[in-house]
Amino acid sequence: MNGARETGRRSGTSRGRIDKRRSILAAAFRIFARDGYGQSCVREIAAEAGVAKPTVYNHLGDKETLFREAMQEAVERTTADALTAFEGLREPGDGTAAALEEAGHRLLRGHCGAESRALRGLLHAEAGHFPDLVEELQRNGARRVHDALADRLARLALGGRLDISDPDRAAEQFLALLTGPMELRSGLGTREVPDAELHSVARAATDTFLSAYAAPATA
Repeated sequence: MNGARETGRRSGTSRGRIDKRRSILAAAFRIFARDGYGQSCVREIAAEAGVAKPTVYNHLGDKETLFREAMQEAVERTTADALTAFEGLREPGDGTAAALEEAGHRLLRGHCGAESRALRGLLHAEAGHFPDLVEELQRNGARRVHDALADRLARLALGGRLDISDPDRAAEQFLALLTGPMELRSGLGTREVPDAELHSVARAATDTFLSAYAAPATA
């Protein structure tokens, strides 16, 4: 019995450390997004997280480690959200076009969300200082999204719903049709884009995509 209580205490302590670490990283990302890496300080991050400054150092070490970990956590969150956009492409029923448009809309909602916008802004601003981090984040984020979409498109092609010989290129093109217009419409990520406008972009992207890749039977 005492062993079970001790295991429970250790488990609770571990869970508490994980939760506190995540809270610190979330606070760090908000501060970095607001002030930039160079202008941010650990004291402000600690205050944002509601912990003492030494607690931040105990959990994550120095400022650079804090930045790297906060960016990685943000990429994990935004990528997980993006990957859910493709779930409807697993079994699109009779409406391939509708499924693609819905996937595009859901992807754009995440892409234009506050966290994704802040993440892209930080990546652009700090790419010169953290080139290895940018490469890692692209591999864990944008590359995973691209590969997941390519896989869905390949399966649709195998099912006779699309006429695609190169799923990787098709995925790249569909993503470009979706996200390309957003830089202008969002003022380089500085303003929100109305949902109705996201629907419109997703519909136009789907129409253009299918004009190139619709299977002959559904063209």
